[in-house]
Amino acid sequence: MKKGKEIIETGWNIDNSYARLPKLFFTSLTPNTVPSPKLIILNYPLATSLGFNVEGLQSKDSIEVLAGNQVPEGSLPLAQAYAGHQFGHFTMLGDGRALLIGEQITPLENRFDIQLKGSGPTAYSRGGDGRATLGPMLREYIISEAMHALGIATTRSLAVVTTGEPVIRETDLPGAILTRVATSHLRVGTFQYAAKWGTVEDLQVLADYTLQRHFPEVDAVENRYLLLLQEVIKRQALLIARWQLVGFIHGVMNTDNMTISGETIDYGPCAFMDAYDPATVFSSIDRQGRYAYGNQPHIAGWNLARFAETLLPLLHEDQEQAVKLAQDAISDFTDLYHRHWLTGMRAKLGIFNEEVQDESLIQDLLSMMEENHADYTNTFRALTLDTPEDTVLFGTTEFTQWLELWQARLSRQQESKASSHQLMRASNPGIIPRNHRVEAALEAAVKQGDYSVMARLLDVLSSPYAYSPQQADYCAPPTPSNRPYRTFCGT
Repeated sequence: MKKGKEIIETGWNIDNSYARLPKLFFTSLTPNTVPSPKLIILNYPLATSLGFNVEGLQSKDSIEVLAGNQVPEGSLPLAQAYAGHQFGHFTMLGDGRALLIGEQITPLENRFDIQLKGSGPTAYSRGGDGRATLGPMLREYIISEAMHALGIATTRSLAVVTTGEPVIRETDLPGAILTRVATSHLRVGTFQYAAKWGTVEDLQVLADYTLQRHFPEVDAVENRYLLLLQEVIKRQALLIARWQLVGFIHGVMNTDNMTISGETIDYGPCAFMDAYDPATVFSSIDRQGRYAYGNQPHIAGWNLARFAETLLPLLHEDQEQAVKLAQDAISDFTDLYHRHWLTGMRAKLGIFNEEVQDESLIQDLLSMMEENHADYTNTFRALTLDTPEDTVLFGTTEFTQWLELWQARLSRQQESKASSHQLMRASNPGIIPRNHRVEAALEAAVKQGDYSVMARLLDVLSSPYAYSPQQADYCAPPTPSNRPYRTFCGT
C-alpha cells in the first residue's frame, strides 16, 4: 500500500508484538495476490472503534490491503503456528489459510489482531489452496456479529472482499477473504505447540507474552502461571455458559478453536438450536455427537485440561506438585460454569435471588421443552412477553402446573413483576440468527449477487433484545422437514 498521506487518512496504526516472539511461533509471509478484489461488506461501527477512516477503508488502496495484495505501513505479515486436538486426535496445525497483518492500536490504546482469512497458502496449509469461498466468509460475518450483539465474547468481522477468482471445491465457487478482528489469536493449541515442539524457555516466553497482553494485572502474584491457568478457566466457564443460554452450538470445539482470551473463534459448522434437544448436532463431520449442544461444557473442561498439561513445567519445579496445582484449578471449571449457567437461567425466568429449588424449576421446563420439541428461543420469548399460549407446551397439565410454580417463585422475591419482566427482556433474545434465515441470505448473496437479504438480517440481529415489530418475521422457526439441517466446515 502507498505510504504517506493515504495511510494516515485510512487510520492504520500497526504494531507487531507477536512477530517479536521466537521464530518457532510463526512463519513470515509475502502475501498472495488476487486478480480483482471487490469490497462486499464493511463493518462501519467496528471500523470506527478501531480508529479507521471508514471512507478511507473503501478506497482502492485499502481494498488491496483487505485482499492481501498489499500491506499497510509497518506490517510484518505472518502465519501463526499451533497444534490441536481435532476430535480428540492431536496433530500439528497452524494458519493454513490466514495471514496476520499485524495488531491495530486503537485511539483508546487497545490492541486488536487484524487477520485475513482465506488469503492463500502458507507453510501450514498441508496441501490446501489456502483460499476461502464467499458463502462461509459471509456466514462468519453474520454469526460473529450476531454473537457480539448478544453480548457474547467473540472475534468480529471487519470486512469481506471477493477476490475475482474461482475457488475449486465440489464446483467452482467465488473466492472471498474475511478480515477478522480479535483481541488475539492465541489458542490452547498455541500452547500445545510450544509444549510439544519448543523448549521450556519458549513456553515461558509465550506465557509471559500472554500474561502481558491479556492479564497485565497479575504481575505481583506469587505464581503468575497458575493465575494464567485460573483466569483462562474463568473466561471459558463464562463463555460456554453464555453459549448454552442462547442455544449456540459451535460445532468444532477442537483445542485449536479455544482462545486464551475467552472469545468465540472459528465459525465453521456453528448454528443455533431451534427445538430444544441437548443431543443437537449440526456439523456434517461430527457423526458421534462429540460436540453436541449438551456436551459443550464437558468438552470445554477437557480442552482446558489439555491447556493445563502444557503449563506443568511452569506451575512448579516439582512435577507432582505441578500436577496437583493443575488438577485443583481444572476441578473449579465445572462449578464456575454451572454457577454462570444457573445465574443466567434464573435471569431468563426473571428470578433475582436464589432458592434451592430453582434448578428443579429450570430443569422441569427444559425437560418439557425437550419432550414436546419446543423451540428454545421462542419458549423464553413467550414467557418474557407473558404469552405462554404461544408455546407448544400450553394446555398440557405439566406446563400449567409449572406456570403456577413459576409465578409463586416470582412472588417470593422483593422485586416487582415489572422488574422481573425487564430482567427477562435483557436476558432472552427475541431473535437469533435462525439457520434458515442465514441460508436464505447466503443463497441470495452468492447465487444472485443480492446482498439486501443479508443487510436486512444483519440489521435486525444487531438489536436482539429490542423485541421490535420489524423483528417479528425473523422469530419463526423453519418449516418442518424430513431432512435435518447440516452445516459444514467453512471452505
